[in-house]
Amino acid sequence: MDREWYHEDRGTRADGVRRSPSGRVPQWSIDDALGRPAAPPAWRPAPTMTTTTTRRRRLTARARLRLGTAAVLALVAVLYLTPSLFDRFVLPVALPHVPGADVPPRGVGAHDAPLGTPPRAPASTAYSLLESPVESQEWVAYDPCRPVHYVVRPDGAPAGTEGLIQEAVAEVSAATGLQFVDDGTTTEAPTEKRDLYQPELYGEAWVPLLITWTSPAEIPGLAGDVAGLGGSDYAQTPGKPLVYVGGQVQLDAPDAVGTLRVPGGRAYLKATIMHELAHVVGLDHVEDPNELMYHENVGRVSFGEGDRAGLARLGAGPCVPEL
Repeated sequence: MDREWYHEDRGTRADGVRRSPSGRVPQWSIDDALGRPAAPPAWRPAPTMTTTTTRRRRLTARARLRLGTAAVLALVAVLYLTPSLFDRFVLPVALPHVPGADVPPRGVGAHDAPLGTPPRAPASTAYSLLESPVESQEWVAYDPCRPVHYVVRPDGAPAGTEGLIQEAVAEVSAATGLQFVDDGTTTEAPTEKRDLYQPELYGEAWVPLLITWTSPAEIPGLAGDVAGLGGSDYAQTPGKPLVYVGGQVQLDAPDAVGTLRVPGGRAYLKATIMHELAHVVGLDHVEDPNELMYHENVGRVSFGEGDRAGLARLGAGPCVPEL
């Protein structure tokens, strides 16, 4: 029915920021990348004064200077000796403002609490979650404290598919509790290496889920008996869990035309879209033909109990407002 999506770890990168030979990013490099002028000296020597009173004041100023300089040097030493502090607390804030940055400002669209609640999950273990790329995190999900925006490229949509994508999205939203937002149409083309930050198309936010009607001529992975492809990339801010962003669903339009010709074809096609959307939010294939996440379509047109149990779990992922 489809193949697994190839995930790419697009963790925070300091593109456009020069690093020192040790790999650390000094403050002067960020200032330079941001186009900021060099900071002025913190203290300039006063003209020589000869009175006793002035000399005492000058000695007091020097003492304060030594104390301030020592504090600054200590802070620099801490950041230099523990670059993880710099990477965790300083770099994520500065990076989105560097010219040519490939990440949006932090917290765009984030809320204080999940926007929806997963339904009560069936008592089934007949599901499989997509493997996490890191050992420290068992599975990856979308942030439930943010809406999952999606766009559709309508080019090549077969006749008779009107509203089908929205119906499939509603099924996945109900099964996960994730709140999906229809942002309309787009001109963006599908690709296996998608930029996760495209401010010229989508503003200062992670790219929305992209759903396209396409063909094997445009996406070779759809060749043969593959009806669709689905999956998500992930992003991470230092010290926080990985979160899915920038998903895609690629549907084989010529294949869909054939599906619509058979009795019940519209229901089968909707089930295909639901299957791919389930990959997008984190479900993997299973070996049970009673589940929609079985690797091929054997006539099922709705989520099984195992599918629903897995989707409910994926709707309860961590909120990461720092991303």
